Amino acid sequence: MKLTLDNPDSVAAPFGDRFAHVARVDLAGGALLVLAGQVGVDDAGRLVAPGEVVAQSERIFEIVAGLLAAHGAGLADVLHIRSFLTDLDDLPGYAAVRRRLFTGALPPASTTVEVSRLFLPGAVIEVEVTAAVPARPR
Repeated sequence: MKLTLDNPDSVAAPFGDRFAHVARVDLAGGALLVLAGQVGVDDAGRLVAPGEVVAQSERIFEIVAGLLAAHGAGLADVLHIRSFLTDLDDLPGYAAVRRRLFTGALPPASTTVEVSRLFLPGAVIEVEVTAAVPARPR
């Protein structure tokens, strides 16, 4: 087993480089990717559409897709999604974005909770993802 912490160049670095975007555990036959919680920020770290769950959700999954791609994975490789919403009344908008992106017979396992606030004012959603990818041919 090998653990790698990564901030791929293809995605903006986390705020102040205080954490890694991706923890990758290489195992026989593949790898497990654990992504840090993502919020809907642009490449300069500015929040997109403060207070708007759909736009923030779309941006979050753009970031997630970029992080996964940097490790040879895609949204189809997602095993579990953890979502933190500041208002569960925003769930229908968030769910619509997810339904559009996760089109398999069954969507990934999921946990969604309401929280009182997130670290960035105006952020209404944060999403963590775990994915599994097959080993790359060498």
